[in-house]
Amino acid sequence: MSKISEIMEKNPWRRNPWFETVGEAQRRAKKRLPKTVYSSLIAGTQAGITVNDNVDAYGELGFAPHVIGTTPERNLTTTVMGQELPFPVMISPTGVQAVNPDGEVAVARAAANRGTAMGLSSFASKPVEEVTAVNDKIFFQIYWLGSKEDILARAQRAKEAGCKGLIVTTDWVFNVGRDWGSPEIPEQVDLNAIAKLAPEMITKPSYALSWFRDGKLIIPDLSAPNIAHKGQPGPTFFDVYGQWMNTPPPTWEDLKWLREQWDGEFMVKGITRIDDAKRAVEIGATAISVSNHGGNNLDGTPATIRVLGPIADAVGGDVDVLLDGGIRRGSDVVKALAFGAKAVMIGRAYLWGLAANGQTGVENVLDLMRMGVDSALMGLGKSDVAGLSRDDLIIPEGFERVFGAE
Repeated sequence: MSKISEIMEKNPWRRNPWFETVGEAQRRAKKRLPKTVYSSLIAGTQAGITVNDNVDAYGELGFAPHVIGTTPERNLTTTVMGQELPFPVMISPTGVQAVNPDGEVAVARAAANRGTAMGLSSFASKPVEEVTAVNDKIFFQIYWLGSKEDILARAQRAKEAGCKGLIVTTDWVFNVGRDWGSPEIPEQVDLNAIAKLAPEMITKPSYALSWFRDGKLIIPDLSAPNIAHKGQPGPTFFDVYGQWMNTPPPTWEDLKWLREQWDGEFMVKGITRIDDAKRAVEIGATAISVSNHGGNNLDGTPATIRVLGPIADAVGGDVDVLLDGGIRRGSDVVKALAFGAKAVMIGRAYLWGLAANGQTGVENVLDLMRMGVDSALMGLGKSDVAGLSRDDLIIPEGFERVFGAE
């Protein structure tokens, strides 16, 4: 064993004890990560109005508990896009997970160990084949990027790798202006980039050491291997950016075409309006995600929990309705289910867990979500997540927002 490997083996961050809240995972992630890397995990568009509202809106909702007659056993299971989940939380697709050397593979293992599903980003740092090898409940997320032939080739590669469904993300406008300043992301991690980040890395030795294996430095991969054909090197994010900016945004006819090419489960992600939800049903989607891209799309868009209920009322009988945005605890999950979601997708929460303690940290976050859902059900006197409704909530006047109603 090399000296560096010996140091890593003894380093306490590798065996961090259990953290009891997602907020503590975030605190540990901030402490461990270089400022530039951590900033990418909390970034929001422009003034951050939406990213803040995504979280704060849950605090406006109360519970109407039943303390007598609580059942000793509670059913947390649900089914999303044909996959049975032991509790109503799955992993949302997020791009390049350079907070940990194992990235998406570590996250996929954690999700598999807890029996849940994972959305894998087109901009993941690990090839889809490596991720499906450790978790058989993977949904591949795809952007409208390049020609139809390019898009179809990526979808076909995902299917051949064993992905169970497709997630088409539509809520992204490439607005990179943030009032507090955006983190600078290098085009590739070369010697110049390493030298520039060295002052930050020196102050975060546990993060720096995590990129050494057997005494050798593992260069973080900022390429997107799932954009390329299988076996070919992935382009850098900035290479993809130029192609993306030259690709016209999809129409509903385009999405219908892709749906017709894909014979499995099909989610449209980025819905905040009732009319768009109905169009997704019309093109044959089997699921939608009520999403504003975690506050990284159009700033000023309301929190997803505010628009969820009317959308679920309109199309919940036709498609699986999911929500992402702002979930920090199991009680948030329960509030989303009470408005009609079948499950939620978490993003920042598991990334903080990954940064804090690798695969174990992601498992820790998922355990917190599961236990929080169970505790909230117990307090509400519910025996099954399927029995949740608005009657279980105290909803302030004017909380819900309705857009695109006929």
